[in-house]
Amino acid sequence: MKKFLRRLSSAVLNILLTISAIIFVILLIGYIQVRAFDKEYPSMIGYTAFQVASGSMLNTIHVDDIVIVNLKNEKDIFNEQDIIVFKQDDNIITHRIVKIDSNGEITTKGDANNTEDEPITEDKIIGKVVKIIPNIAIWKRVLTSPEILFLIILTIIIWGIGIMMISKDEKE
Repeated sequence: MKKFLRRLSSAVLNILLTISAIIFVILLIGYIQVRAFDKEYPSMIGYTAFQVASGSMLNTIHVDDIVIVNLKNEKDIFNEQDIIVFKQDDNIITHRIVKIDSNGEITTKGDANNTEDEPITEDKIIGKVVKIIPNIAIWKRVLTSPEILFLIILTIIIWGIGIMMISKDEKE
């Protein structure tokens, strides 16, 4: 039984370390892209992510949701009803396409807004939303609260002590 517990805890620890390393590398690459290469937003293998700051897309996308965006390339075709991310002045906006004119102007509108936005051209589009990850704000608040961080660290310490005790018992 002790051998099984040691193997199980070792496997779980390896999985957690691997996931942590992957997350760390992704964050480091994003940080380098933004700071060293002076990009407005990080991107990886043709995708980027944005945190939604307003309620203009409510019922579809909520404040603090994360949208995964497939970055625009030459082959992309945008259609009415696509949710896109675009740059307007110094703002990055996530809205739905409601009209595409024959002259190439694209009109967007937030689902919760009463009026349409000023028309934009395709060169203002960053990309198309392909995935919405809800409730990130809850996890952010949970994982940054001192009480939860203390409990996570305490759990890791207790787990480590348990592994050491099992290893010590097996040596005897």
